[in-house]
Amino acid sequence: MSDDNTRMKWRFAEIFERLAMQVGERPAESAEDPMEFRPGDPLDQDRDAAGAVPWSLRVAAALSWRAIVVAAAAAGVIWGAMRLSVIVMPVAIALLLAVLLEPLVGWLSSRWRFPRTLSAALGLLIMIAVVVVALSQAGNEIFQQLPRLFTKASAGVDELMKWIEKGPLKLDMTVVNQGLSTVQAEITQWAQANSSVLATSALSVTSSVVSILSSTLIMLFCLFFFLKEGRTIWLWVVRLFPAPARRPLHESAIRGWVTLGSYVRTQIQVAAIDAAGIGLGAFFLGLPMVVPISVVVFFASFVPIVGALVSGAIAVLVALVDQGVTAGVIMLVVILAVQQLESNILQPFLMSHAVSLHPMAVLLVVAAAGSVAGIPGAVFGVPIAAFLNATFLYLHGYDPMPELAKDRQRPGGPPEMLDDLVKASYAGKALPGSPDGGAAEGAGSPAKGESASASSSSDSPRAEDGAGAVGEDGDKER
Repeated sequence: MSDDNTRMKWRFAEIFERLAMQVGERPAESAEDPMEFRPGDPLDQDRDAAGAVPWSLRVAAALSWRAIVVAAAAAGVIWGAMRLSVIVMPVAIALLLAVLLEPLVGWLSSRWRFPRTLSAALGLLIMIAVVVVALSQAGNEIFQQLPRLFTKASAGVDELMKWIEKGPLKLDMTVVNQGLSTVQAEITQWAQANSSVLATSALSVTSSVVSILSSTLIMLFCLFFFLKEGRTIWLWVVRLFPAPARRPLHESAIRGWVTLGSYVRTQIQVAAIDAAGIGLGAFFLGLPMVVPISVVVFFASFVPIVGALVSGAIAVLVALVDQGVTAGVIMLVVILAVQQLESNILQPFLMSHAVSLHPMAVLLVVAAAGSVAGIPGAVFGVPIAAFLNATFLYLHGYDPMPELAKDRQRPGGPPEMLDDLVKASYAGKALPGSPDGGAAEGAGSPAKGESASASSSSDSPRAEDGAGAVGEDGDKER
């Protein structure tokens, strides 16, 4: 019996030993793999989700956030310009006048060999003289004719009151006089109750006059230096950009500047036609203050399309007061005819060719800019749009003025001279190609790689000297 128990124990021991050996000899590859975390799975899922978005929607989203950034930047620029309007407005007016007077200053420098400083001063004085003569003549006629208009206006009011009393209405004048007395009493009471507000308004008017005078001085100061050293100022701006961006910036800005000049000259022609048409209508009707009416219409016409129509209301009012309803209606017809001439003929054929903007675009720009910035926006909206249109077209690969690529007389200097101009501006030297640099306006050094003998074939001796000087300076700097 004991032997049987011993055998059983050995058998169990042998079984456990074999089991232990089997467990120890188990291959490693048969063990269960531990659970692994795969961090790439969420990204793969995101990629799958992005791929599920339609391509058109992704493009629209990309364009949307870029448009939002551009709109925010534009809003910031507009906000800053409105906050600094005391500085921005005079500079903007000076730029428009500079592009208008630049041909005159260049002609004085090249034709009469005047120094650039003297030419700029003469151009500025000529502009001031023209404006002062026009305004003084208009003001003198206003002071002479205004008492007469007041007398006729008073007589017209008396006739109106008689017509109300004895005309078809047959109104009781006692009631009318009581109503007028009530209105007069309310106005007097309001003025007494708001005397502090009126005093503050008077002070604000005084400060506005001071602000206008200071802005005028800033404008004249900037205009003089734009005419005298405009190219130097522009090259300083160009130097702020990296070298690869300078030439596209320079060339696109030249297109914008030429477009701006075309706009200003064309707008002066349109304004002169508007003023002449309305002024002649007032003259043939025998109205007083013909010159003041023409001057007001001329300056108001710098707001395209709507300027002449709004300013013509003054002529209608003068006609009503001076000669009655018939003359007022005739004057209104004349103004509407002039406005139709501007909208249907002058704007499409003159302005559209000058600034490459559709008349509808011009009207929408005037409305949008006027709603944002008031009268200054209505005046400067179209020239800014024209400048940006020409600039962006060139930057996007379309040259709206391909003839400028070879024009050595263009603003900004000959096409191949940008590097020489920038180097000269760094060194503080006279700019090559400018009248003060020893050469006629637009004449410059030969392009890089040309020999000195090529530069000696210039037509003008002064141009030869200037070109040779530029070549020597360039060799020294290189």
